[in-house]
Amino acid sequence: MNEIREVDRFECRVISVIKNLAWKGVTVEEKDTKGRVYFSRVNGEIEINPGDTFYLGVKPIYEIEDKTMRVTLYDAEDKKLDWTLV
Repeated sequence: MNEIREVDRFECRVISVIKNLAWKGVTVEEKDTKGRVYFSRVNGEIEINPGDTFYLGVKPIYEIEDKTMRVTLYDAEDKKLDWTLV
């Protein structure tokens, strides 16, 4: 079995973007598994549109309220845009 490392990145596609005053809510879908993740606090100044390609980083954590992974959204230059627990 392959272990997921913190430096691993998984390609994902933007499904939807919700624009608020200062933030964007972004739902992405992982390319292979079709699993979806929602990020609620992506900087509103970043240009993001449905269909865009971004990357997910996954880091196993100790269980916090039934959550076992920290998932981070990155752009093509490996800049961290937001994170969430799943």
